[in-house]
Amino acid sequence: MSDLFAPAPNPQTPLAEQLRPKSLNEVIGQSHLLGEGKPLRLAFQSGKPHSMILWGPPGVGKTTLARLMADAFDAEFIALSAVFSGVKDIREAIERAQLSLQQFSRHTLLFVDEVHRFNKSQQDAFLPYVEQGLITFIGATTENPSFEVNSALLSRAQVYVLTALAESELDELFERARNVALADLNFSDEAKKMLTGYADGDARRLLNLLEQVRTAAHTAQASEIDADFIANAVARAARRFDKGGDAFYDQISALHKAVRGSDPDAALYWLVRMLDGGADPRYMGRRIVRMATEDIGLADPRALRLALDAVETYERLGSPEGELTLAQAVLYLAAAPKSNAAYMAYNAAKAFIKNDKSRPVPEHLRNAPTKLMKELGFGREYRYAHDEPEAYAAGESYFPDGIHPSFYQPTPRGMEGKIGEKLAHLRELDRLAKKR
Repeated sequence: MSDLFAPAPNPQTPLAEQLRPKSLNEVIGQSHLLGEGKPLRLAFQSGKPHSMILWGPPGVGKTTLARLMADAFDAEFIALSAVFSGVKDIREAIERAQLSLQQFSRHTLLFVDEVHRFNKSQQDAFLPYVEQGLITFIGATTENPSFEVNSALLSRAQVYVLTALAESELDELFERARNVALADLNFSDEAKKMLTGYADGDARRLLNLLEQVRTAAHTAQASEIDADFIANAVARAARRFDKGGDAFYDQISALHKAVRGSDPDAALYWLVRMLDGGADPRYMGRRIVRMATEDIGLADPRALRLALDAVETYERLGSPEGELTLAQAVLYLAAAPKSNAAYMAYNAAKAFIKNDKSRPVPEHLRNAPTKLMKELGFGREYRYAHDEPEAYAAGESYFPDGIHPSFYQPTPRGMEGKIGEKLAHLRELDRLAKKR
């Protein structure tokens, strides 16, 4: 019978914790910040800590860098997570910092993970202690601090942008992990490539995947790890994608720019990348419709109809069959002639109306359904275009009196070239009419 009062066995330290760098030279990645003469390397060498925001995707070393900085400056390290902490936790952290300074003359480095999750008042709570110099504040965020961190706090902190690990850096981490904890396993090149691909630039994810593989291999008493073993042992995680965050908007921006830049392959890449990451196909359909009007417009009026047809077809078929129609639409839009003339004309008209006064409708353009309105002259001088040569009332004005702005400037591309020729001909008829 087991002893209920026997000490519990120590849980095995996760691989990610075993491999957490103990010095700056052990950090993999972020060479643009940590290389010789680079900003964060200089910050470590300065001997004087400063408040900062570490902005980057998950698993790129934000927490590790904060811990290393505390070690480098022999500072008390206090870590909070904005997901789980509140004002009470902030108050307790400040009290600990004050106690550390009073009793041990030791400065405190306060690290706040996911700082964007704190509301304005919670972020403001740090300000006086940062200004007093009681704490050095380090915030970590996966979201753009320009939008998610208070400007007052942001002005007191240096922002450092961290990037996802490159394939070569993940390979280096893979080898380090294999030497430390997986020496009994032989990985094929394809298996290694699959794992680093699944990690998607995230060091922590790669190490967690390797732990899963190690457990599965020991359970199956296997030592040879190939692609089939990986496919069976590891649940494939979706690529890094936050439906409400920067990655989402960066990728939709890339898709839109690829369509605008007439690159069908790149446009298809970003569409499939977003769908693969969990983007709502209905949202993607709405964006495709927008692209058809903003970047193709009247250069190919069929583009809008095709985009709408793709959305309607998706609604009928659902996923995954309906996603093919979105791909077809994106390919068509990318290959279509481009014009933003309608988009620019709309914005110009919008700006003009916003800044102009409310002008009355000219009498000749008003309806006259009653006797009184006819007696007042409403519609009296209106020229019915269909009764005119070429069905065009040359010289007629349809604007309020005193203005004649020009919003729409057709491009020479696609069908809009024909539209431009037609409008130029009509303008010439107007010019000739005014001479008579």
